[in-house]
Amino acid sequence: MHTVDRLDDPVDLTNCDREPIHILGTIQPFGVLVSLDAESRVRRASANLGDFATLSAEDALGREAEEIFDAGALVALRERMQLLRGGDAVERLFGVKLFDRRTAYDVAVHFSGEEFVVEAEPASSNAAEAGNPMRTFTGRLRQAETTQSFLREAARQVKSLTGFDRVMVYRFDESGSGEVVAEALSPGIDSFYGLHYPASDIPAQARRLYLRNIFRVIADVTAQPVPLLSAESARGTALDQSIGLLRAVSPIHVEYLRNMGVGASLSISIIVEGRLWGLFACHHYGPRLPNLGMRTTAELFGQLFSFMLESRLRSETSEYELRARRASDRIMATVAQNPSLLNDPAWLGEVTFELIPADGVAVFLEGDVSLSGLTPTIEQCGEILDYLNAEAAGNVVTTDSIASLVPAARVHADIAAGMLAIPLSRSPRNHIVLFRAEQLRTVRWAGNPEKSVEHGPNGDRLTPRKSFEAWTRLVQGTSLPFTKAERQVAETLRNGMLEVLLRLADDAALERERAHDRQEVLIAELNHRVRNILSLIRGLISQTERSSATIEEFVFNLDGRVQALARAHDQVTRDHWGPASLIELLDVEASAYLDERREALVMKGPDMLVEPVAFTALALVFHELMTNAAKYGALSGEHTGTVLISWRRDAEGDLLLDWVESGGPPVAPPTRRGFGSVIIETSIPHDLGGEASIEYRRHGFEGHFRIPARHVIGTGGTPAAERPRPAPPQPDAAPLKGLKVLLAEDNMIIALDAESHLFDLGAADVLVAPTTEEALELVEQAAPDFAALDYNLGDTTSLPVAERLRERGIPFAFMTGLGDTLEIEGFDDVPMVQKPYSASQIAAAAARALAAAGAGDGKR
Repeated sequence: MHTVDRLDDPVDLTNCDREPIHILGTIQPFGVLVSLDAESRVRRASANLGDFATLSAEDALGREAEEIFDAGALVALRERMQLLRGGDAVERLFGVKLFDRRTAYDVAVHFSGEEFVVEAEPASSNAAEAGNPMRTFTGRLRQAETTQSFLREAARQVKSLTGFDRVMVYRFDESGSGEVVAEALSPGIDSFYGLHYPASDIPAQARRLYLRNIFRVIADVTAQPVPLLSAESARGTALDQSIGLLRAVSPIHVEYLRNMGVGASLSISIIVEGRLWGLFACHHYGPRLPNLGMRTTAELFGQLFSFMLESRLRSETSEYELRARRASDRIMATVAQNPSLLNDPAWLGEVTFELIPADGVAVFLEGDVSLSGLTPTIEQCGEILDYLNAEAAGNVVTTDSIASLVPAARVHADIAAGMLAIPLSRSPRNHIVLFRAEQLRTVRWAGNPEKSVEHGPNGDRLTPRKSFEAWTRLVQGTSLPFTKAERQVAETLRNGMLEVLLRLADDAALERERAHDRQEVLIAELNHRVRNILSLIRGLISQTERSSATIEEFVFNLDGRVQALARAHDQVTRDHWGPASLIELLDVEASAYLDERREALVMKGPDMLVEPVAFTALALVFHELMTNAAKYGALSGEHTGTVLISWRRDAEGDLLLDWVESGGPPVAPPTRRGFGSVIIETSIPHDLGGEASIEYRRHGFEGHFRIPARHVIGTGGTPAAERPRPAPPQPDAAPLKGLKVLLAEDNMIIALDAESHLFDLGAADVLVAPTTEEALELVEQAAPDFAALDYNLGDTTSLPVAERLRERGIPFAFMTGLGDTLEIEGFDDVPMVQKPYSASQIAAAAARALAAAGAGDGKR
């Protein structure tokens, strides 16, 4: 006995915006769908299963998976099942002999509720390799000088990749309406460039799906959908196909496409800062189905494009905000030196024009009104001021239609349609109001935006428009809207003026000037150091790649070198970028790498203070020496060798340092000179003007180095005797085994890296929250067993989350890039992991936090 998944309620004019397009109960016929329950029995199958497998859909329902799928394919499917993490995760396999040994399929798998869904289509013989196209596409995008050329090039690249007749870049505005802002066409295809569409063209539920399932293909608009058949156990439920690759098409959307003459369509979501910025909308005037490999490449291109677009938009916004803030700083400095300017309405209006483009300005100051440019009359401005005093409550107000707030403003919409109002005092009355004139723009809509109700094949409902011929509609009574960046500048200006009004003393003005000078110096110094660090990291990546034979070796070597730099950076910044201890450097490197073999490291010499530049170079050299000794030399394997590090100053004040290994395996010069050897042999001569020599003797490796006196300050006052060091306790390799972990981190890349580390440490589930509010919500709803909190979360800190975790007795650790200088009052006992971090650092912090919690409540 089986049932057919289908919609129970017809879609008509009253509910088309609520059409459940994610549970249509049908698939497109170019593939086949099988879902398994928790016991690996077939719970659902598409009615066309018999066209692909030896069993029909009716016969397959309720059977074991082994009876449907080839044994080798089933192993591969189950391996992919283990990799699925997160509600919308999808894994893909290519060229799988899914049902028998004769036919290969491309397969996508995901979970829908408790069902494991397998979607397959015949494999293509010309599957595309993603790497080379991505390099070509992104390289061309980077060459685009303007945002418009960037969008046009992206449309061309998607068309080249997919082969569709028309590729449009479709952008949404703040109201949800859309516009075709770029396009690539095949010869003879009509252009839709510049066309506008109302927000109702893409219902809310479709927008939500575009955020969850960023790639969608409709291979053949005329194809008959294939129903899904369900076993008795699934009766009364419909399969959620939100992230399915074969999900069929809404009848409304099918009619919409047919009215345009479109035979196939494809869309790729463009997501910027977590919001649906727009789509790559592709049309073909006949059936078209790119293979799954090519679609996967196109999906990857869409994600990379979204990242690049977000970066470009942020850069443009940042450049404007930076210019505006600098102008605002100059204005505030001028006001601080001459407070009487705040009583000059003409000056206030003029300087505000400098920050935010407008057509006119009105300044309301202590009952007086000053007008400049295109503005309403004084009487009409009075009506606007009455609204601001009654409703604005001291906030910046922006609108592109004053008439929507003050109906009487319709009479002057031609000269002042939109406004941005900046309060000049905490109480109502004083405002600067910028006006923008009516934007008399001709908008080419794709058909009538007020969709007419017609009788179509699906009944009396909202029928998609029958043609897409552009027609002209004049938009009246609205201005060009004020952008988010302009609103932020207005807030900055408001806050600055209020501050000046509250603090007008001469000493405050002098302090601002000094602070500004200090800031400029700090920014210049920070910029210099950051660029040097980025160049150094780039060099490490490049050289480590060349000397690494495998990806694993590359990641291991690069991580070790970056960690060595980070440890050195922490030591020199602890004393405000001053000289640091040589013994501390050696101790930290030993702690980070040698662990149980630390007793084999012997140091002789007085504690020397080394300048920061030399300290960083020595950190890399010692890291490579420690690494080589542990892998190949005196500290490797089962050997009981030792490493003697001794140093002294010669008559010229140079620091002479010797590294001598003994008791290890026989050593010989390496057959391949890797990047580690280059660092050991050339860092000190090249970076410090010193000397380095290495020798491979019978008893072990030796290195002798000379660091010029200008890099050495002298002794630190604490002599170092010859002393073995006890090994620290070893943390549990999987301290988070089986635990649910909350990760609060606002940077996506860092969050992905930390999430991987947490899973490697045994975590059963990782809940990621980018904001304090989301983290607090997860604490209440998910009740994690452990939490890793980035101290800075956007514009706030994670302290509220830490306080709530402590109240509930949940152990946690802080993760921060602020270095050892960070002290959090009331949380001295909480472990802190310094960025950039490794899995071992997180493991140690987690073990410490969990142990402390266990000691406190006797449960952990």
